[in-house]
Amino acid sequence: MALVFRWLVRLTAALLAISVIAVGLVYWLASRSLPEYTAEVEVPNLARAVEIVRDNANVPHILGQADEDVFFGLGFAHAQDRLWQMTVMRRTAQGRLSEIFGPRTLEIDKLLRRLDVYALSVASVEALDARTQDALRAYAAGVNARLDQINTEALGRGAPEMFLFNAPMAPWRPADSIAIVKLMGLQLSGHLDAEVMRARVSLALPDEARLRDILPDAPGDGVAALPAYAQLFPTAERFATVAPYTAHPLSPFKRTALAGASNAWAAAPSRSASGGTLLANDPHLGFTAPAIWYLARLELETGGVIGGTIPGIPAVMTGRSARLGWGLTSSYLDDQDVYIEELNPANREEYRTPEGFKKFRTRASIITIKDADPVTLTLRWTDNGPVLPGTHYNLATITPPGHVASVNWTVLSQRDTTLQAAMEIMRAQTVADGIDAASLYIAPSQNLTLVDGETIAMKTIGAMPKRDPAHQSKGRLPSPGWIATNRWQGTLPYTANPGFVSPAGGILGNTNNKTVDRAFPNHVSYLWGDTQRVQRWQRLMQGRQVHTRDSFIEAQLDTVSFTARSLLPLIGAELWFTGEAAPDGTPERLRQRALALLAEWSGEMNEHLPEPLIYATWLRKLQERLIRDELGPLADEFDHVEPLFIERVFRDVEGASAWCDVFQSAPVETCADMARLALDDALIDIDERYGTALQSLRWGDAHQATHDHPVLGSVPVLRYFVNIRQSTSGGDNTLMRGRTKGTDPDPFHNVHGAGYRGVYDFADPDSSVFVSSTGQSGHFLSRHYDDLAQLWRRGEYIPMSLDQDLARAASVGVTLLIPQQ
Repeated sequence: MALVFRWLVRLTAALLAISVIAVGLVYWLASRSLPEYTAEVEVPNLARAVEIVRDNANVPHILGQADEDVFFGLGFAHAQDRLWQMTVMRRTAQGRLSEIFGPRTLEIDKLLRRLDVYALSVASVEALDARTQDALRAYAAGVNARLDQINTEALGRGAPEMFLFNAPMAPWRPADSIAIVKLMGLQLSGHLDAEVMRARVSLALPDEARLRDILPDAPGDGVAALPAYAQLFPTAERFATVAPYTAHPLSPFKRTALAGASNAWAAAPSRSASGGTLLANDPHLGFTAPAIWYLARLELETGGVIGGTIPGIPAVMTGRSARLGWGLTSSYLDDQDVYIEELNPANREEYRTPEGFKKFRTRASIITIKDADPVTLTLRWTDNGPVLPGTHYNLATITPPGHVASVNWTVLSQRDTTLQAAMEIMRAQTVADGIDAASLYIAPSQNLTLVDGETIAMKTIGAMPKRDPAHQSKGRLPSPGWIATNRWQGTLPYTANPGFVSPAGGILGNTNNKTVDRAFPNHVSYLWGDTQRVQRWQRLMQGRQVHTRDSFIEAQLDTVSFTARSLLPLIGAELWFTGEAAPDGTPERLRQRALALLAEWSGEMNEHLPEPLIYATWLRKLQERLIRDELGPLADEFDHVEPLFIERVFRDVEGASAWCDVFQSAPVETCADMARLALDDALIDIDERYGTALQSLRWGDAHQATHDHPVLGSVPVLRYFVNIRQSTSGGDNTLMRGRTKGTDPDPFHNVHGAGYRGVYDFADPDSSVFVSSTGQSGHFLSRHYDDLAQLWRRGEYIPMSLDQDLARAASVGVTLLIPQQ
């Protein structure tokens, strides 16, 4: 027995030693790819020396004698800190994820190939002017210089993920940067999903009034009634009933509820306490680790610019120079139309056009798949655009037999000058210059907010499709592609894009709300991203005669829900202070306690309070009860509460209270019944999920910000190193927006919000501030992987200064790039 014990001890010690050695080896290999910021590096294809000074937040200040040299330095810095992120984004745009991830990403690759994003990006290079092409080549040379350094100095393949996935990094090309711009366009648009959803609900709800309830228009003048979707295709015998749709963390295609969003507001000198213009911007995207944003300063020949860049794109997309500030918000411009194309029954390689049947344009494309046989796709295009698979956003459910779906989309331009516009905005010196520069912007459409020393302005930028006034569905539903009046007739002139310059009130802003109410086809959109946050924004802006940098920060971080304040008195009108006192332990007593808490609540979605969780769960359960019997399984698609729907129902607008009656039951339920039952549902759900007294609940426990690594975030053990989770305030409809996931098992996880915040004061530009949601580095062993995350969570910022001396003070390193001899 003693001998056995000794050998067990020896074996255990040996295994422990081997484990320690293995862990040490893994750490050593992974740490090899940590960039050395204090270094002098000889690089090819560089004309003059470039200095990269990284301030104490690891924000690179890139100093050079010519613009091309500065863009070279930005490419080098991006590749130092975000090489894996750039690799994955480029492969996504190319439709080549399956080469490293295997079959699980095949559907993403198929869709990107069908859209032909990368080929369109290659073609767009020739549409750019010489200066932009030079900048793209210089940026690509900077990225490739870092790749050369990794290879020659054996720097751990450049990122720890490269050890886990065999992902050889091909040299960067100018077209790669355009492809990433287009990739952002795919992520920011929700009109395709919205068209399909409207069609599906139209098939389920033939009553036009009920369709307006569940998919309400933003407040304002109404629109002409649309035909029922089935009437557009009277010969169709049936539609598909089931089509799978599964979101993947690497997919750029987001449901409407999680498409682009953002905030921006500006104040003229007359409304500023300092006498200078003010600008605040916080664009919203899905949370990831690292964040999509990378803070940087570029010293261009026209002066310094600083702000948020996106790795792979050589431009400051939101930020400021010494004279001009610019910010972006999603405009919700309707830049997508889905078409239903009729196939020729005698030849399925042809589709109907206004002139008769015509052959599809086709091309074969081979997808290489790790650990599986390659797949050959036949890509097909119509005059309206590429043909899409029926699985995409459940298109099969609204496509009649003998038909296929295609899409026309401005992002699919092969003469895309968006990146040239972004470059010119950086060089602009005045608001007028910035508006002129943005005329070249194609997609994704944005609202560009600009301020210079005296002027504030907002302009919708991006190509606006020109539709025929006789369009059957006005772009709101998929329409027959063979009818000439449904087809696009080019694009409208840039002057038709809405714009606001120097408004009389001295304040302008956008929370993705409806900005104009123009008649179709100059309407901009029927789908808007916000009807709620703008109400709170108006109150905060008009509550002060003058504003400061701090009051703009206060508005960015505001967590009061106008929605909660307006809906709770409506849905609880017949529940508060009614009925007799109930004994402890009964559902009635628990309901009374919840109502008592909500009665005293201000509507602030504070992470430390229980009321936001009770309110959010109640509204979620209420909408579920209202729509489930009418929509059946389609109700699962409505995973976020629509406040306008709830208001229409409880105010009985156009008979909307009909939703309260469960038509499959004999009794006639009232809206008060639904509110009471939903509150009971909510309290049961809260007890099962959190199991604590109501007063002890914390909204932040449910509303955790999920900055997850898109690839390693679900890997056991590793996920604890690469994911960043934080308790957060805010909600779906607060200015500090924390969009919830909406689906079980964690419906209130905060998955979409401000990955970047910036506030600029042009009375004292160097007092401007900004922050990103994670950190500058994409390397999870770096201290800069998450060092900004806690600042972001607490609503703190870092200086946004163009002062070189301030950048050098306590810098984390200075990299000198010198031309190779």
